[in-house]
Amino acid sequence: MLRRKPTRLELKLDDIEEFESIRKELESRKKHREEAEVTAAGEEAAAAAIGLGAEHKSREQIINDRIGYKPQPKAGGRAAHFGTFEF
Repeated sequence: MLRRKPTRLELKLDDIEEFESIRKELESRKKHREEAEVTAAGEEAAAAAIGLGAEHKSREQIINDRIGYKPQPKAGGRAAHFGTFEF
């Protein structure tokens, strides 16, 4: 492998100005996106509050519905858990 001297990079005023303009543009996009998310979250919360009046579900039921988990009732009673631990 051939070795060469390190290349020197010079930062010019135009480069700094371009960087600043791009950074400001990205920050403004991020700010607009965050505002849109906050507005959307507020609308979803209002819709959820309306939905809670009609049908109340526990947090666990909402999560189970969202992930598609349908819990099955456990077979047996207390004896099914490695015997009884009552003294």
